Amino acid sequence: MMPIENIPEIYFQNQNKPQDLFVYDFKMTSDVVKSKVNLSMNMFSFLQVGKKQVHFANTSVAVNNKQSLLLKKGNWLWTELLDTDAIYYCKLFFFSESKLTEFLSKYTNNVKPYQEEVPYFVIENDDYLAAFITSLSSDTFTNHSFSDALLVLKFEEIMLYLLNKYGSHFEHYLHSLISKEVSPFKNIVESNVHSNLKLEEIAFLCNMSLSTFKRHFTNEYNEPPGKWLQDKRLQKAKELLQGGELKASDIYLDIGYNNLSNFSVAFKNKFGLSPTEI
Repeated sequence: MMPIENIPEIYFQNQNKPQDLFVYDFKMTSDVVKSKVNLSMNMFSFLQVGKKQVHFANTSVAVNNKQSLLLKKGNWLWTELLDTDAIYYCKLFFFSESKLTEFLSKYTNNVKPYQEEVPYFVIENDDYLAAFITSLSSDTFTNHSFSDALLVLKFEEIMLYLLNKYGSHFEHYLHSLISKEVSPFKNIVESNVHSNLKLEEIAFLCNMSLSTFKRHFTNEYNEPPGKWLQDKRLQKAKELLQGGELKASDIYLDIGYNNLSNFSVAFKNKFGLSPTEI
């Protein structure tokens, strides 16, 4: 079972010193697929080399190095893929709720609590952002006499720039980050019906152990989650195949099967016909 990574705590050198703002240069030389991340602070991900996909409770998004992401704290599944340079490199900028609250009270209107539609904000990179990202380095903010003061300035700089760039949409999103509402269990489950996530991964997004998730699911749906999800995904597969443009080999991974043979057997058991016959 894949361990859960507590981020950014695993990057802190001084575990006893709480940090409201934190920059980390992240590099890796091998692909990571759907790693479990408990993100305890909101975070900018400035991807420079590679590709990234993230799953949250009821949504997912993929970006390349022409975009940046602002992610809400919580449980995520991260997929990070190397590019042609055989390296993955991004700069991460973490900020606490208290720093965000200070910024919002200083620079924005007192808007009503706003429930976000998605827990991420996609930022289109431009020349200004490229220069800002270049200026972020974990060394600068650990070996500088005024590192804490500099970090506050960098945090306000990026926030003010994005407020100017995206206007009220970004302002409302920032306010949503300090909302305490949590997505309902059924929303999380049904948003991932047609994903290729395993039960254990959906349980993690629900912030539950697998056994708790199964028990909760059966109470909600009066059916075990494995059978319920399989039926829904096979029905979706049938609809895709009936469209005439896709073959079984095109869809079995997206429907949650690791190989074509298992998918074909399950499909025939449910519908009495093989995928090719459809």
